[in-house]
Amino acid sequence: MKILNSNSKNFNKNLDSLLLQRKKKVQSNSVSVSGIINDVIKNGDKALVKYEKKFNQNTVIIPSQKQISNSIKSLDKKVKQAIDIAYNRIYKFHSLQKFKNIAYVDKYKNKLEYKYIPLESVAIYVPGSTASYPSSVLMNAIPAIVAGVKRVVMINPGFKGKQNAAVLYAARKCKIKEIYSIGGPSAIAAAAYGTKKINKVNKIVGPGNAYVAAAKKEVFGDVGIEGMTAGPSEVTIVSDKFSNPEWVASDLIGQAEHDNLAQCILISKDKSLIDKVKNEISKQLKEIPRSSIARQSLSNNGILMHISSDKKIIDVVNKIAPEHLELNIKNYNSFVPKIKNSGSICLGKYAVMAMTDYNVGSNHILPTNGSAKYSSGVSVNEFYKRISYINLSKKGIESLGPSVITLANYEGLAGHAQSVKKRIRRK
Repeated sequence: MKILNSNSKNFNKNLDSLLLQRKKKVQSNSVSVSGIINDVIKNGDKALVKYEKKFNQNTVIIPSQKQISNSIKSLDKKVKQAIDIAYNRIYKFHSLQKFKNIAYVDKYKNKLEYKYIPLESVAIYVPGSTASYPSSVLMNAIPAIVAGVKRVVMINPGFKGKQNAAVLYAARKCKIKEIYSIGGPSAIAAAAYGTKKINKVNKIVGPGNAYVAAAKKEVFGDVGIEGMTAGPSEVTIVSDKFSNPEWVASDLIGQAEHDNLAQCILISKDKSLIDKVKNEISKQLKEIPRSSIARQSLSNNGILMHISSDKKIIDVVNKIAPEHLELNIKNYNSFVPKIKNSGSICLGKYAVMAMTDYNVGSNHILPTNGSAKYSSGVSVNEFYKRISYINLSKKGIESLGPSVITLANYEGLAGHAQSVKKRIRRK
């Protein structure tokens, strides 16, 4: 892992360089998917089957209810119970995010309203094939359900005609009736433009690989997508002399095992803590199945930082704008009001990022690659649109109209001025 010291002359320059280097790696992963999208637009289900055969050795686009039920029957009861617990906690937390409509009547008896309207249909993309993420089903579908979206579609690539049993159970728990065993850019195109077998949706959400991300960007405008960048995972951990180096090392490895482009950063004022964590990482890497991915991630993108002041630590965290931030320090309360840029923040030694990925209740689909500076994680808000309603009284237009006419004429929009003028009572 790279080692930086805030007392060195080129600290800021070196940090900027390392962050930019990783950002470029993530961005260079973007690919052209136009050909696949156009093929699906032109050839529909036929193109879908072609790409499923090619990439997932799969010919089943729509699994039967019998297939789904049989798959769910095979699932371990403990896994079902774990999904149930996660569902209940995520639902509870997201149900508190509901918005209230606004209504306002002014002194002229003009009525203004602002209403939150749920989207009519969304597709949630859940990575699949050789991977299985039931937690991603819950994190995408539950906020949509709470918002009141009537049609939630799940896109989840199978492998050799089979989808993951836990993913299917999570979908059933969320009462998802439309399940498609498709993946990649062709699946995104099908959801965006529709085929004979698949009706198009209004918005597509959910994490995917570089090809899926590129496809979502390509179809944006014809359908909605999340208002953030959800790319390879990140964690920044701030630790002090009271932190447990064994725990901190395991938190870093837990994030690094996601992806070789994941970024894990440790910041501390305590040099000996950094050294202990470094030794623990070497020891613990030998104990996990995905050690080669974690090792590559830590080697290429990991940073250990010794920073001598709390103010500098806060400045650096806000510059990084990490997806996950763990404040594994005794005085975390003094940091919280000053940290403005992070997807989620874990407070204290027991609040570990791995818990937030599953059943704490908060959402794990969060902004990455610095986008926490201007965006947020998936929430109920993602599945609403907002509409303003305006009801003007006769007195209202007569009282406010003259100033509108003045501004419209000033802007050279005489038609605007006339449309107001014609409604004002002639005196």
